[in-house]
Amino acid sequence: MSTTAADRTASPTTDSAPAAHSRAARFLLLFAVFLCAACGLVYELALTALGSYLIGNSVMQTSVVISVMVFAMGIGSLAAKPLQRRAVGAFALVEGVLALVGGLSVLVLYVSFAWLRIYMPSMVLVTFVVGLLIGAEIPLLMTLLQRIRRQEAGSAVADMFAVDYIGALVGGLCFPLLLLPAFGQLKGALVVGAVNAVAGVVVVLWIFRRQTRRIVRLSLLAGMAGVLAVLATVYALADDIEVTARQQLYRDPIVHAETTPYQDIVVTRSTAFTGEPDMRLFLNGDLQFSSVDEYRYHEALVHPAMSGRRSSVLIMGGGDALALREVLRYDDVEKVTLVDLDPAMTRLARGFGPLRELNRDALDDPRVTAVNADAFNWLRDAGQRFDTVVIDFPDPDSAALAKLYSVEFYHLLSHVLKPESQIVVQAGSPFFAPKSYWSIATTIGEAGYRTTEYQVDVPSFGNWGFVLATPGAGGPQPALRLPVDAPPLRFLDDAVLQAATVFPLDRRPQDVRASTLMDPVVLEYTRHEWQNY
Repeated sequence: MSTTAADRTASPTTDSAPAAHSRAARFLLLFAVFLCAACGLVYELALTALGSYLIGNSVMQTSVVISVMVFAMGIGSLAAKPLQRRAVGAFALVEGVLALVGGLSVLVLYVSFAWLRIYMPSMVLVTFVVGLLIGAEIPLLMTLLQRIRRQEAGSAVADMFAVDYIGALVGGLCFPLLLLPAFGQLKGALVVGAVNAVAGVVVVLWIFRRQTRRIVRLSLLAGMAGVLAVLATVYALADDIEVTARQQLYRDPIVHAETTPYQDIVVTRSTAFTGEPDMRLFLNGDLQFSSVDEYRYHEALVHPAMSGRRSSVLIMGGGDALALREVLRYDDVEKVTLVDLDPAMTRLARGFGPLRELNRDALDDPRVTAVNADAFNWLRDAGQRFDTVVIDFPDPDSAALAKLYSVEFYHLLSHVLKPESQIVVQAGSPFFAPKSYWSIATTIGEAGYRTTEYQVDVPSFGNWGFVLATPGAGGPQPALRLPVDAPPLRFLDDAVLQAATVFPLDRRPQDVRASTLMDPVVLEYTRHEWQNY
């Protein structure tokens, strides 16, 4: 981009005067481009991740954030054209506002979701403003780069975009690998906002200090100091704000909460209507168990599958170790491998007193090996076979979970099974989500298993369903029964199991499709059926 006549003739006391042709100045400006690009991508990823945690439907959240932000960037680029004559001051002002809006974006949206119960309109508005400011950076930076050293427009564009893309790469990697583990979502955005302010204001004002009026420099620096003060104050109060906002989302007092790279973990505790303590685990806002009646769910999940051979058992999911607790009640179980994605979940099950008490220190049993890995990828490399497999994943309400309910996943699972192995899969609610439930059963059958479907009532969840399966097409369905040496149970007996296979007329098998990696229909069924609950 060539300089204008006004640029060449302007007084040296204005910010439109040519800067010294300095390699150091050019390097510093490109470094500012790098930092600003990294910050911009972090804002985008933070907004996407927050929506996935709070709302679910990560594909929709990602699509909305990216499309709105790219559209706003185009508007911002056009809006910045009149500001190019005073590019130094305009750029510093844009970066100061971007640092404030981007740094506070996660907090504003979380508070909006928790207190005002609105998210999508707020998210679209915040994303649009952030995109507008990021878009304004490009023409202003091009102008500044040309003022340092006049060069062909194509060369300047190539230099700037090369550094911009590298910055985006670094920002994209820093978000999951550094910012989330070290600071969490809320504080991480504030830290990035501070970096954005310093990079966009201090660096540019330093490079063009001789070509910018003193009053302009002092005003912009004072504004930047104000932005940093706001970000620092919010950072100091972030934990209290987060706790207060999060508590608005839950009926009972929160006793533990953490956000990991994989999910938002919340544990609440209160006195149930029965008078006994009620501890509840939520992942991304979805209830996983209530201590008052979790035994109903876990007895129904585990014990029918233990009626066959069981010297070696694989548990996939179930990081709370409650299914593991039931498996370990059989003395002839020699080894158990538990595969759960999130190390924070297994740490909680091993180290959080109330949960340890509930799972009876199951993870400390010498027969147990806990592995933190993606279950799909773990199966691809697993070199051992198991007698029994218990699958206790959350419902398939995201793309990452839907792949664990696919034909391909159950094909992989067959590679770790012995000929007479039994598997059991938690399959959601036949009452609230019948298409999802029968799609899971259909998918397991499509992968070459014989299945028996059954359902029980768990007061915290309502009606809940499972699928018992054995490998091999054809032949009889697996028998739904308790082991002859089953330990004393609180809920389940043979009469309950016999009744569990009977589905009412309006919840019997439906005309649904099997779910695959390329066509995850179970995800659409789940989203549609649960959206009103």
